[in-house]
Amino acid sequence: MTAFFRRWRFQFRDDLTQMKKIGRDPILTSAILLCIVSLFLFVVFPLYKVLQQSFINPDGGFSVDAYKLLFTSGENFKAFSNTVLLGSVVGLLATFVGFMFAYCYTYLAIRGKKLFNLVAMLPMISPPFAVALSMILLFGSRGFITNTLLGLRDANIYGFKGLVLVQTLSFFPIAYLLLVGMLKSIDPAIEDAARDLGASRWQTFRRVTAPLVGPGIANSFLLVFIKSVADFANPMAIGGNFATLATQIYIQSIGNYDVQGGAAVAVLLLDLSMLLFILSKYWVEKKVYVTVTGKASRERMPISDRLVVWPVAGFCYAIAGIVLALYILIPIGSFIKLWGINYSFTLDHYIYAFGVGSKAIFDTTWLSVLATPITGLLGMVIAFLVVRKRFIGKGFINFASLLSIAVPGTVIGVGYILAFNTPPIVLTGTATLLVAAFIVRSLPIGIRAGVASLQQIDPAIDEAAADLGASSRQIFFKITLPLIKTAFFSGLIYTFIRSMTSISAVIFLITAKYNLITIAVLDQVESAKFGVASAFSTILILIVYLAIFVTNQVLTRLDPNIKKIELS
Repeated sequence: MTAFFRRWRFQFRDDLTQMKKIGRDPILTSAILLCIVSLFLFVVFPLYKVLQQSFINPDGGFSVDAYKLLFTSGENFKAFSNTVLLGSVVGLLATFVGFMFAYCYTYLAIRGKKLFNLVAMLPMISPPFAVALSMILLFGSRGFITNTLLGLRDANIYGFKGLVLVQTLSFFPIAYLLLVGMLKSIDPAIEDAARDLGASRWQTFRRVTAPLVGPGIANSFLLVFIKSVADFANPMAIGGNFATLATQIYIQSIGNYDVQGGAAVAVLLLDLSMLLFILSKYWVEKKVYVTVTGKASRERMPISDRLVVWPVAGFCYAIAGIVLALYILIPIGSFIKLWGINYSFTLDHYIYAFGVGSKAIFDTTWLSVLATPITGLLGMVIAFLVVRKRFIGKGFINFASLLSIAVPGTVIGVGYILAFNTPPIVLTGTATLLVAAFIVRSLPIGIRAGVASLQQIDPAIDEAAADLGASSRQIFFKITLPLIKTAFFSGLIYTFIRSMTSISAVIFLITAKYNLITIAVLDQVESAKFGVASAFSTILILIVYLAIFVTNQVLTRLDPNIKKIELS
């Protein structure tokens, strides 16, 4: 106990000394205060308002009626059970598909492996319900396969089965990107040792490879589960009567004008997402096994056994082909006059999109452009503070800035309505609130990229500059930021993409003054105007591709030897 007290006292004195140094730097002090205030105002405070509103009845008094209804209403209980069921099934299927892709990419001697990275990138640069739209075009009541080819007049892709299929194809890249890194990190010498001791290839996989990657599989399942239960776009587009908590929040708050009930459902969804996030970050991630020994090891010899390569590679190429076909179908559908009835070529959908829908295109683009540099710079500042500085409030900044990873977009949307709809801060219906939502949803990725880059840079560089009289502002802009420019630009492009494709949070925030492409796509899908929806989606994808191209060109001009941004 005495030793603990001494360590605590020493740590406290050290922190106090650091705070005194920071206090002498007004720029650094201002940056810390700005980060704390911004994160509290746009992350913590809206979540508090959601929790508060769930206990306030329409008369303004305290009430737990919303929670009583939440746990007694058959509709709400059904939405909860549907959400858990959907997340579990999609988590299992997407993790399995992602693992097969990762194993195929890492272990098998096959050609065209870069195709897998392309497939993994497509969900990131496309509207969140792109696969759902393609599924409707193929298997809906007027679908090309069901209606045109098979002659089925009552085909129904909507509901649980269709939603499972759509989410699995949309979210398995999450598992693939996580697992491919873990499989690459396994020392081949460990597996070779098992083979030398007489283990078969299957025994080596079951007793060596699978246990080593087991925590990654569990983490992949939890991440996909979180993504599935928080998904709003796909259940709205193809869920049919299969209600989930995310859609129930929207129905309760907007459809039924029951703000308290919507807030209670939002709290339940938030609790579920936070629980899964905590399990993923603080339990599963700590169980990762380290196999890097520091000894020289040969590269892994790719498996060329046909009994292994043909079924695994065949499965992965088939899934990749299906995914590519689904995304290619979107631009094709944008040129079809009336899907399922008249397949003649037309430009009418683009004329409509660039005419009536031009405001949605313009608003989405300029709001995303406005949010991008703010998010990129703020992410690098927070990463710099977290990695390089010690101060009171550092833990809050680190936690609050990463919190939005676990918070579903629908919860943020409801929180912003409740937090900024009444004095003293009224932002409802303004561009500021939309930009804030974009920033909050994209900020964690930029911070993670910045932290990862800064951890690879020797702090002695910053210390040397400080000893020579450089201020914190000079160190950050002239030394730190140039050294992590790849992470900075990666954060920029990710923010732009995330802003362009956002829907779950902003659907609560749009007004007649501001409209967004994703909302326009959803409106067209609900109106069965699939050609116009495809046109809007194609335009969005082209804008995103253009942004990626321009960013890579800028990076190349800054440094010809720099590696281009890879979204994966």
